[in-house]
Amino acid sequence: MKLARRLDRIEPFYVMECAKAAARIAASPACDPARGGEPMIYLNIGEPDFTAPAPVLEAAQRCLAEGRTQYTPATGLPALREALSRWYAQRFALDIDPQRIVITAGASAALQLACLALFESGDEVLMPDPSYPCNRHFVAAADATPVLLPCGPVQRYQLDAAGVERAWNARTRGVLLASPSNPTGTSIAADEMQRIAQAVRARGGVTLVDEIYLGLSYDAAYGRSALAHGDDVVSINSFSKYFSMTGWRLGWLVLPPALVAPVEKLAQNLFICPSSVAQHAALACFEPASIAEYERRRAAFRARRDYIVPALASLGLPVPVLPDGAFYAWADCSTHAGSSWDLAFALMDSAHVALTPGRDFGRHGTEHHLRLSFASSLPQLEQAVARLRRVLA
Repeated sequence: MKLARRLDRIEPFYVMECAKAAARIAASPACDPARGGEPMIYLNIGEPDFTAPAPVLEAAQRCLAEGRTQYTPATGLPALREALSRWYAQRFALDIDPQRIVITAGASAALQLACLALFESGDEVLMPDPSYPCNRHFVAAADATPVLLPCGPVQRYQLDAAGVERAWNARTRGVLLASPSNPTGTSIAADEMQRIAQAVRARGGVTLVDEIYLGLSYDAAYGRSALAHGDDVVSINSFSKYFSMTGWRLGWLVLPPALVAPVEKLAQNLFICPSSVAQHAALACFEPASIAEYERRRAAFRARRDYIVPALASLGLPVPVLPDGAFYAWADCSTHAGSSWDLAFALMDSAHVALTPGRDFGRHGTEHHLRLSFASSLPQLEQAVARLRRVLA
């Protein structure tokens, strides 16, 4: 069978390879409590340990009981688009026309739709290194070329306007950023985001910003949407992280007005519509009781961050830039090993703690970094640190 050449540009998702290895070790006698073993602690996957709150679950149950499971418009329920518009006004003081919001089957579908609508063969898209691997693969799947620009701790692991201007050439079509970022948990300051958007606009390009962790910001200096910097900015977002709906596969785009109809045409053909049950349930995300619960959870994530970052430093795994959002710590492991891949597997074997090696996230120094997800409970984090201390000491 002849496969499409675009597959040659899609690398394996090594995070999942590590997850398979962790599952194998977890099934061994060494991790079986009945045999005196210690269960695997999973700090490798970016999934909140909180699930959808009660109002969301109840809304889904009502939707099923009342048989409201038919197709919705390809752009999503009008009521959900309007609810998101109100959320932007209340949370970020932004006036976003609901007609600019397109509901999608997760942020993955949002990224696919945006990339297919904007990029084609011969185009180049600037991205920071490190960055989330799937984002560059969405660019590659649209037959464009992701261009990874090294970004170190001095830049908060983020692109800046000067870097964009230096790297821009005749083939560059735009930038794809993430703020806050996976794997670093760092954001782009508002004034720098404005300079980036202006630099891209002046060159006739497009600014796309993955904002799926924006709700989980811990520092007022960074918890701002890139949508404040012009109607031509494309924002990708999701109900998975702040709203705790990972498996519901629901996200959204905020688009320039001229891009809504082209994206709708693609969505009609590729997805028909997002899950109707997930959409009806998501309306309950914006009820006061739900927002209060989400804010309580955000405070819990911040407390976990404030514990784990100094704890990692005490283990010789310093986090060069304090994460201001999301639930990841990007730790330098060069004191302990030359390869984070080898160290991650050794720690799974000996400490029974699963971490993510940096291999997935880029090519600039990523082999010296581990990503730890502090989406797990504080007691789990404390236990993981005790095990790591035992092994790394």
